[in-house]
Amino acid sequence: MHVLLTRPLEDSKDLIFNFKSKGFKVSHLPLLNIQKINYEQIDFNSYEALIFTSSNSIRNLETKNINKETTCFCVGFATERSVKLRGFKNIFAAEGNVNNLKELILQNFTDKQKKILYVSGEIVTQRLDIELKSEGYSVNRLINYKVLHNQNLDLEFLKKLKEDIPKIIYVYSENSAKSFLNLIEKYELVDYWMNTNLMCIGEKTSSVLNSIKWKKIFLFNPGEEEYLLYKI
Repeated sequence: MHVLLTRPLEDSKDLIFNFKSKGFKVSHLPLLNIQKINYEQIDFNSYEALIFTSSNSIRNLETKNINKETTCFCVGFATERSVKLRGFKNIFAAEGNVNNLKELILQNFTDKQKKILYVSGEIVTQRLDIELKSEGYSVNRLINYKVLHNQNLDLEFLKKLKEDIPKIIYVYSENSAKSFLNLIEKYELVDYWMNTNLMCIGEKTSSVLNSIKWKKIFLFNPGEEEYLLYKI
């Protein structure tokens, strides 16, 4: 079975290895490119907790001078692992989505007078900082990366894709879905997907691609990619 993964390589390499080891053919098409945004110097140690909703937010953060005992909240296995690799020890990780992360924070960070720093990309699908402020928390947001859309396909990749259309495609965000739709339309691939199962994180992501005729659309949470293979 042919599987197409669409996250940046840093986020996809474990899945590529796992899928290939199980005998799947794996293609990789990163739909987004991550670019670091420089930020002003911050007294990180004035914050009692840090929030990360993606691996990119921790990868693009200078952590050398941050107390590694600082409480960290994150969502998803990949983000949790990235936080651990930076040496942080007090980590709360939510499975699922940002709503699950919000509930985790509400349950485990009860002193609302203590400051929280939410580290994120330029564009987010859910303003967690605003939602937490409405709950009475003191939250600041630090934007340390932006997302650039992949606007072109390598012609050799395109040729191979048309010869063997993937049976499964994983798309991880609304931004990724928009990038994929643009490529589908640009390279006249609209009618190629009737036998392809589309795997999307969240309804906002799937809604972008609803105009394309897929075999079936599945919603999933980060970490469930391999589990989904057995639902088809």
